[in-house]
Amino acid sequence: MEQYTIRKPESIKKRKRVGTGPSAGGGKTCGRGHKGQMARSGSTHKPGFEGGQMPLQRRIPKRGFNNTVFKKFYQIVNIEQIDKLDASEINPELLFKKGLIEDTSKLIKILGNGEFKKSVKVIADSFSSSASEKIRSAGGEPVIRKN
Repeated sequence: MEQYTIRKPESIKKRKRVGTGPSAGGGKTCGRGHKGQMARSGSTHKPGFEGGQMPLQRRIPKRGFNNTVFKKFYQIVNIEQIDKLDASEINPELLFKKGLIEDTSKLIKILGNGEFKKSVKVIADSFSSSASEKIRSAGGEPVIRKN
């Protein structure tokens, strides 16, 4: 056994037993103080509770339209990232394998940032107008994936 392989043992600390008399350090009120809501058994607060004061989430005005229910969230891939890949067809599986997207089942959008010089077929859910134009001008084909 070498010195650098020796590890300190994990300390096992016992939980403090409260309500075991005045000499134990956690007697009588058991660290809960005198009376009040949190001194009672079964007392909890909901998240955001401010002791009866109007909570912050209700004090702040709600404004505008929020369309998070039907909003489409795209995984963004730029043309310059695709240009670095060596393949005859760029599909979601290849993009996932190269680490450009997180999930093949989620929507993918190709944006036109950068230069594109390869004549390849690119499959995605959506293309920006500049991206599809750059793919076509390079001799490639932008194809919208069918779900």
